[in-house]
Amino acid sequence: MIGPHPWLPTLRGQPTALAILRRGLASSRLHHALLFDGPDGVGKTLAAFGLAQALVCDRRAAGVADACGQCTACLRSVPRGDAKTTLHPDVTVIERGLYDAAVINRRTPETQEISIDQIRTLVLTRAAFPPHEGHAKVFVVQRAEELSMAAANALLKTLEEPGPRTHFVLLSSAAESLLPTIRSRTLRIRFGALPDAVVADLLVERGVDRTQAIAVAALSVGSMSTALALGDSERAALREQFVARAISALEARDSGGVFDLAEDSKKVAKDEVIVQLRALAAALATSGRSSAGDPDARADVATARFVLALAAIDQIEANASVQLAVESMLLRMRSA
Repeated sequence: MIGPHPWLPTLRGQPTALAILRRGLASSRLHHALLFDGPDGVGKTLAAFGLAQALVCDRRAAGVADACGQCTACLRSVPRGDAKTTLHPDVTVIERGLYDAAVINRRTPETQEISIDQIRTLVLTRAAFPPHEGHAKVFVVQRAEELSMAAANALLKTLEEPGPRTHFVLLSSAAESLLPTIRSRTLRIRFGALPDAVVADLLVERGVDRTQAIAVAALSVGSMSTALALGDSERAALREQFVARAISALEARDSGGVFDLAEDSKKVAKDEVIVQLRALAAALATSGRSSAGDPDARADVATARFVLALAAIDQIEANASVQLAVESMLLRMRSA
């Protein structure tokens, strides 16, 4: 993660969200409950901790939006290294499975949702008290759509009537699945997909070759988390293998390759299958563009197959069976 300087100004590609947050900080009229709504990997987490840092900063003057980034409060209010939590007593992270069961008074780990036990232990017992160090108390709720019904209902009263100088930041890539009562108690701030140029620049800053960064950014659909996964050499090799097998299955005389690839796909993590399908869609788009000027080529076939790949991605993101989605996609592609 980012080093010892203000986090909020480092937010890229989200000018509207950044302007709203800085305006609220500078005017001291920041809404007490915010909902950051947008895809994964577009800066919601960075913005949430950047906001928390500014709220607890020891040196931030009235009328100023940004934290100093150097005081002990700033340094302790953001995660260090690979950590997901902070060392600041007034910045609490809520996330499914983040804490050992015993820490949140459970007998079993949280595997499916954010439990009411976590909300009771980490939020309800703390939110009624003033900040420990006097500036602000901040609760960052990662993947808020994973709140259980009981947890969401337990949070409602506190969202409506928080304690003094208490702020909630809920992050979600599926805000519509939150309870309407949760949404109505928060100020919704939209985070959009990052422009390809921004993704490419961020990859270059992480040491990726510019040419490779541009190619990866084009497949990332505006998500840095997807771009970083695409840039992993081992996963890239598996992705190339998937594309090669898919093209081979489409050109084969029989459908055996289709069923084999679909069967193997169900053994792969859903997010990885989606990335593989995006790589296939990109290959089909490239094929369509290269054959567009050739009257003997079948650019229309590549276009139809490209559309089918995108449809399969939508189906899997909507929790369709990975195996059936890939199988149906390839069979329909063969008929295109």
